[in-house]
Amino acid sequence: MKMKDVLEEQRQPAAHPKHPEMPQGKPAKQRTHWHSLWLIVARCLLLALILLIWQLVSGRWVDPLFLSSPLEVAGQLLSWTADGTLWFHTVITLQETVLGLVFGCVSGILVGFLLGLSPQLSSVLDPFITAIYSIPKVALAPLFILWFGIDVQMKVILAAVTVFFLVFFITLAGVREVDQDLVDAVRLMGGNQREIIWKVIVPSTLSAVLTGVHMAIPYALIGAVVGELIVSNRGIGFLIQDSASAFHTSGVFAALLVLTVIASLLNALVHLVERKTSRWKADLRLGRKGLP
Repeated sequence: MKMKDVLEEQRQPAAHPKHPEMPQGKPAKQRTHWHSLWLIVARCLLLALILLIWQLVSGRWVDPLFLSSPLEVAGQLLSWTADGTLWFHTVITLQETVLGLVFGCVSGILVGFLLGLSPQLSSVLDPFITAIYSIPKVALAPLFILWFGIDVQMKVILAAVTVFFLVFFITLAGVREVDQDLVDAVRLMGGNQREIIWKVIVPSTLSAVLTGVHMAIPYALIGAVVGELIVSNRGIGFLIQDSASAFHTSGVFAALLVLTVIASLLNALVHLVERKTSRWKADLRLGRKGLP
């Protein structure tokens, strides 16, 4: 029997006569449906309550200069949408965030795997990586401005550097925590180093990598927006800076709301990828439920 077939058999749900699998009937599906519906309704009610309290507080107990109202924020969003301002600046920030996220995640994953598979190299580079990681990323912005100017490239690189270290350390930890028994089992079956990497280490580290990508999304936004706040005439960060300098509180809240929407959409996309790529783990957990 080939090693690939053996691994596939190990991933199949284990059958046990004393613990037969319970079929998913119609009542179970209905309970899941009603639970999802209840969750959506509860979240919508909570959001409506927060907006209502916010609207009542603003202008009555808190000066609108410090806390704008939801209606004013909505009016500002409609105004920016009508004249094209919102779309123009949102596209720029989204571009900087996505590019910084992609470059930072890819480089962090690759370097994390490389050092995780090479303990000697990791021991040599560890103090240097830790020293660079200790530098506040905001302090690097002036240096990046000198190197790359004030255009989009500077914000992308700042976002990528911010993301890199987070994804790198999580990936490195995931590689080092791979179950050594699985590695030894593949070696006993005649597997080479390449098969160990692609059939044991990569699947085992996938959850840690996706967790790192989830956590990296707000950091990519932070890097892009900080670069826009420091020096820029475009992007959501520029809208925040411009609104704050004019004491336009509703503009600041509107820009922050747009950033929240961007982060939520990116998180939803990563969550979708995680569900598609981690489906085999759910099958494995279901199979283990039947074991004594």
